[in-house]
Amino acid sequence: MARLFALSFLALPLLEIAVFIIVGRAIGLFPTLALVILAALAGGLLLRQQGLSTLSRLRNNVNAGTIPGRTMFDAMLIGLAAILLVLPGFLSDVMALSLLIPPVRGWLFSALAGRVRVVETTTSYRRHDASWDEQDDETRAIELKDDDWRDRRE
Repeated sequence: MARLFALSFLALPLLEIAVFIIVGRAIGLFPTLALVILAALAGGLLLRQQGLSTLSRLRNNVNAGTIPGRTMFDAMLIGLAAILLVLPGFLSDVMALSLLIPPVRGWLFSALAGRVRVVETTTSYRRHDASWDEQDDETRAIELKDDDWRDRRE
């Protein structure tokens, strides 16, 4: 899995450059740059709208006392979309814009939720120290005289 991640991390910039070249040859330099800027602006607007909507749902779930699993998943995907929108390129913009569409996030959630198993466990640890209990039964007082303080200072 780590090798696949590393390989895709290296392959993505190469694919982005190839797509830039293909699109640049087909429509020209300035229209290509305009498309990249337009996609970033549209993605920013969608990101703001979807992010505020998800934040509102998260607040409602917390106030209702329900577990916000789906809402947290949406927030994670919206954050991933924000990262992908920062990267220049058409492939990352297409992936980011698709992650900002609620039905796509719903499909991803349902596809991944079937593979996740939630296990609830509780752990408690209590130390019983007998010397502490004996100390509670008796009150101990230590009297210090002025001579004791003088001796300690010297």
